[in-house]
Amino acid sequence: MNQEIIEVTEETTQQGVSRRSFIKGAIAASAAVSSTNYLFRANGGTVLAQAPAAGAVERLITVTVNGRSRRIEVPPMETLATTLRYKLGLTGTKIGCDRAECGACTVLVDGTPHYGCSLLTHSVRGREVTTIEGLEAEDGTLHPMQQAVMEEQGFQCAFCMSGFIMNSVALLNENQNPTRKQAAEWLSGNLCRCADYDKILTSVQRAAEITRGA
Repeated sequence: MNQEIIEVTEETTQQGVSRRSFIKGAIAASAAVSSTNYLFRANGGTVLAQAPAAGAVERLITVTVNGRSRRIEVPPMETLATTLRYKLGLTGTKIGCDRAECGACTVLVDGTPHYGCSLLTHSVRGREVTTIEGLEAEDGTLHPMQQAVMEEQGFQCAFCMSGFIMNSVALLNENQNPTRKQAAEWLSGNLCRCADYDKILTSVQRAAEITRGA
């Protein structure tokens, strides 16, 4: 076999084909054969579906978002924020830093705030995901935090708004009467580039009043 390769190499070199081109061709041919063997079996050459390897992650999964079960195809390393925006069309979840620093992508998973950009979609199977689109009641009534933001004009550019609102909802679910300091500490993982923190905290306190019926 080696002798044949040497003879072919010498012949092709004489015809103006370089040794490098020949080696590239040999590698490509080898890859093609390997791919064929991957798809076919010797038993009649029938094309067979490749069985998933041991430990492989299923790509077609079911996730529950805003009370609705959705069956979607998701690569193993896809983040929840990406799935929400580009697979489910829930663009209220913003992707800012994309490295768990700004909090713009905050969503609730079983009521707990999480950065959507640092949470794999596969990890939320069997759990309840809530985005800002899921806060509004069926009759159109806004969540107290959403209503408070409208009343207090809590944001300037509002790119970070959905993340702040989702984290604030988690706060109000745990503490219906937070102090301004408690709200500031709770929301410390969310950043506002417009620096509207004073109005944001005022909105949280107004939402608490609405929640209590004050």
